[in-house]
Amino acid sequence: MIVVHAIAILQQEIAAWKQNGKTIGLVPTMGALHRGHISLVEKCRTETDCCIVSIFVNPTQFNDQMDYASYPKKFKDDSVMLKEACCDILFAPSEQEMYPAPDTRTFDFGMLDKVMEGRFRPGHFNGVAQIVSKLFQAASPDKAFFGEKDFQQLAIIRALVQQQNCPVEIVGCPIVRESEGLALSSRNARLTIKQRQIATKISQTLTKSYALVSSKTVGETIAFVTEEINAEPSLRVEYFDIVNGNTLQPVTDWNEADYIVGCTAVFCGEVRLIDNITYRKQKTLKNATPPCS
Repeated sequence: MIVVHAIAILQQEIAAWKQNGKTIGLVPTMGALHRGHISLVEKCRTETDCCIVSIFVNPTQFNDQMDYASYPKKFKDDSVMLKEACCDILFAPSEQEMYPAPDTRTFDFGMLDKVMEGRFRPGHFNGVAQIVSKLFQAASPDKAFFGEKDFQQLAIIRALVQQQNCPVEIVGCPIVRESEGLALSSRNARLTIKQRQIATKISQTLTKSYALVSSKTVGETIAFVTEEINAEPSLRVEYFDIVNGNTLQPVTDWNEADYIVGCTAVFCGEVRLIDNITYRKQKTLKNATPPCS
């Protein structure tokens, strides 16, 4: 594995791979890597010849500067993990390298970024679009790999690729969980041992809610999840929305769409965690599989 800090050097390395007819895969991250990230690396290695992982904590997607300042940074540990995972190139640019001048671009994603995360993190997805478009321009990947835990982000990036006519295939990869069900996240490092145990109630409640689909309305299911999680004093639901998996717009009836997903953000103490569950992905609910089991 080679470590590259400059875009120009990265592009030289990529050109050498492409001259030999090799395909390029990109796994964008903000570091503080865990098994979820490594699953993306493994997927990238099976589908492309050259696996590039970027580590860059992007300031423009943080609407809370305290959150940005406290975001975990573990570059040395990350490097070891990536080398063991057989990453080919680690791209770790500085802020000056990615933003030599302020990025004033704004993106219009219609209603995709107005709901859920967009309601509570204004400007977040515009920042995501800024950095992802820069990474695509720098690396020119054939495929890019993103986790489905960030469900709304995945939809935004797919929309970005369409808008920008980027010649890159976006590959969504399943959520990786702890044995108790907690979705792996870099933010989990900020949880105490007790908080990690408490936070498992998020995925456990989502799994329970899956069984309600045949007997409860969408509204009743939303109420169940919200009340069940909030019953734990250390947890606070910021939102739980049940939406059309393609448009991200709220649904009011289980038969309203063929693809229905429940998305939530929950505070465990001061740490904000997100998770989701797919309720419906085919014509019939009985064929779906609860992802939190």
